[in-house]
Amino acid sequence: MIERVLIDTLNLRARDFALSWKDLIRKAPQLKHYNEWDDARLVDTNAKVYVILSRTLDRGLDRAVIGDFFVRMGKERMKDGFPVSEVIYAVSMAQRAVINYLMNDFVLDNTLRMYQAMGAVETIAEFFILGCFYLTKGFLEETYTNMSSRDAVSEELLRKYFKDDFFFKKN
Repeated sequence: MIERVLIDTLNLRARDFALSWKDLIRKAPQLKHYNEWDDARLVDTNAKVYVILSRTLDRGLDRAVIGDFFVRMGKERMKDGFPVSEVIYAVSMAQRAVINYLMNDFVLDNTLRMYQAMGAVETIAEFFILGCFYLTKGFLEETYTNMSSRDAVSEELLRKYFKDDFFFKKN
């Protein structure tokens, strides 16, 4: 039951969650690149995370949906010149915004609801961990592509630093 309410809330109030995330970003001095963006861009960009999270809670952890979304995000942030560590930290702030809602705004008035909330938090954490995994893949793929094509880095040097076989698969 708690997940159904959370799914509906994430869909209806994705922008509100993004506003909470924006406030967390503004308080984090280590997120310099994000803090260069104006409020509207931050909110518009992040609201999509909550829509995907809602879909994931509703339909299960679909790695294809999560992977597609976060790989694209990783590639975009790399193109924007963000360090990957900053992007991952910002994703953790998105998770915190949802958990803050559950802990502060959701009525956990009995043991059953608290256990339901714990189950929801576990799924939310798994979503964001998978998100960071795929985000890193996308970020590194974009880095690899730039280094191999634009910067003409040798295949030998690329293999030295890009250990993941993902980069060396022949299509």
